[in-house]
Amino acid sequence: QVQLEESGGGLVQAGGSLRLSCVVSGRTFSRYGMGWFRQAPGKERNLVAATSWSGGRIYYADSVKGRFTISRDNAKNTVYLQMNSLNPEDTAVYYCAADPLGYGTVVAGYTVWGQGTQVTVSS
Repeated sequence: QVQLEESGGGLVQAGGSLRLSCVVSGRTFSRYGMGWFRQAPGKERNLVAATSWSGGRIYYADSVKGRFTISRDNAKNTVYLQMNSLNPEDTAVYYCAADPLGYGTVVAGYTVWGQGTQVTVSS
C-alpha cells in the first residue's frame, strides 16, 4: 500500500521561502507522477505543481510560475516543492499526491494523497 507523508510546512513572512518534502512508501515510486496541490479555506483544492514519472513533463500553475520548483529524488522516494517569494495568497494546506499512471499532469489521475501540511504566510 502506497503512503505519502508531507513535511516542511510552517509559518513564514512574506518574501520568505519554504521547502516541502513528501516521502512515498512503496517500491514503484519512480513510476508515479507526483504533484502538489493546495487548498485555502473556503476554496477548492488546486494543482500547484506536478512532475511526470520521468521528470520530463513539469507543470506549474500560473500563480506560482517562477517562484515554485518541483523536483524528485527517486533514490529517496521523495518529491520536493521549493517555494520562494511567498506571499499571503500562498497560505493553504498543501497536499502531496501520486498518480500511479505516471503522467502527473492529469488531475484525475491522482488517486493517492497525503494528509497535508499547513503553510501560512504572514504579511
